Amino acid sequence: MGSIGIKSSGSEVVTIDVHATKGLIQTGHVYLDVRTVEEFQKGHVDAEKIINIPYMFNTPEGRVKNQEFLKEVLSACKKEDRIIVGCQSGVRSVYATSDLLTEGFKDVTNMGGGYLDWVKNQFPVKTPSDLVKDEVPKKVPLDLVKNELPLKTP
Repeated sequence: MGSIGIKSSGSEVVTIDVHATKGLIQTGHVYLDVRTVEEFQKGHVDAEKIINIPYMFNTPEGRVKNQEFLKEVLSACKKEDRIIVGCQSGVRSVYATSDLLTEGFKDVTNMGGGYLDWVKNQFPVKTPSDLVKDEVPKKVPLDLVKNELPLKTP
């Protein structure tokens, strides 16, 4: 795709489209979703290695930067990990990618267009209904099953 004009300590933010992102997450890249927890829970990219760490929080005064963002990413990822950063439309992820590069992460890429573009291209997503479907059914207690069986009489 190319680069965006945000520079961070000598490294320029590289932005790729959702098609390239899809291929990379299938080859083991970590997908870092920087949207709010609420946005993430409504639906997110279906990736094997996915982490949700909000870059910003919604407050009554508007959005504010998550002051613990870098610390939280450092606790979940190594600086050598191959990471693709995505958000809702591709704006927050640019800033998050820039911060990660400044922090010394080596292989961080921004997903242009964000989750909206991912959905527009009809790529796989996980939604709350998928999460309910994928849950393992609870086992029925054995004594309830016994009571359902017809009694044999001699």
